[in-house]
Amino acid sequence: MWQLYQFPLCPFSRKVRLLMGEKGVGYELVRESPWMQRDEFLDINPAGRTPVMVHSERGTRLIDSAAICEYLEETVDKNPMINGTAEGRAEIRRLVAWFDEQFYGDVVAPMMHERMHKRIVHRQPPDGRILREAMKLANNHLDYIDYLIDHRSWLAGATLSLADLTAAAHISVADYLGGIDWQGHEQAKGWYSVFKSRPSFRPLLSERMEVIVPPSHYEKPDF
Repeated sequence: MWQLYQFPLCPFSRKVRLLMGEKGVGYELVRESPWMQRDEFLDINPAGRTPVMVHSERGTRLIDSAAICEYLEETVDKNPMINGTAEGRAEIRRLVAWFDEQFYGDVVAPMMHERMHKRIVHRQPPDGRILREAMKLANNHLDYIDYLIDHRSWLAGATLSLADLTAAAHISVADYLGGIDWQGHEQAKGWYSVFKSRPSFRPLLSERMEVIVPPSHYEKPDF
């Protein structure tokens, strides 16, 4: 069985977990805190980042969420998440990159640093100015999701895709950290509420990061 090295609020690990859940691939979670820089983990991934997937029986080691997701798409036929025409697949990959890079950099990374790393690692209070700016940028991203859902059934087109899984993974972390104001974003809220009810997503919503309590609406499908 696969072992997935991750920690509860790693959005890239959440993306992989959602894809494995949709495809019905079994795995075992291995808790890894990258900021600890354990020698044993650095031996597996010198970059010191999660996620990492290891299959000891096969002698397989996969590093980086993009590479892992492409591997799963190529090796597991069930529920393809990068599908459709060449143009459609390009749009899926564009949106995956958008959320992995732009949304993560604008919203998730600063939220994680201020609300998680500072508290757990440095024992410092968050910087309110940085948090306010991240929430402002989150609102802009939700406007974009509203626009996409106004014109499509799912973010990249007519069917559920890796773009939706990636967006939901990042948004769920930002939401856990109190960085999402859903007011005025009914399209995005409706799209996200569908995810909260999916079997692949429920295990993620039930997990907690030590000393950090999510908002009361975080786990509720109807919020």
